[in-house]
Amino acid sequence: MVVNVNDIVGIFDIDNTTISKHTKNYLAQRTADNQIVNVSMELPKSFVVCNNKKSGKNIVYISQLSSKTLFNRRNFLKNI
Repeated sequence: MVVNVNDIVGIFDIDNTTISKHTKNYLAQRTADNQIVNVSMELPKSFVVCNNKKSGKNIVYISQLSSKTLFNRRNFLKNI
């Protein structure tokens, strides 16, 4: 899955952030609104919140990659 770097609002580690009831509620609401995309059927390690500037919709991508890996890829692409 490829997303526009400018659409990324945040990259979050699932283990550290889902402890919070606010994060759980946020993810539950995105699921109810059908705004979650699971990019892999492997054990999830992170999620990326994106805001499409054209549609104004938030989409949450669940990834098997670590938040550190995704953050490093984002920075690499931003610097090209």
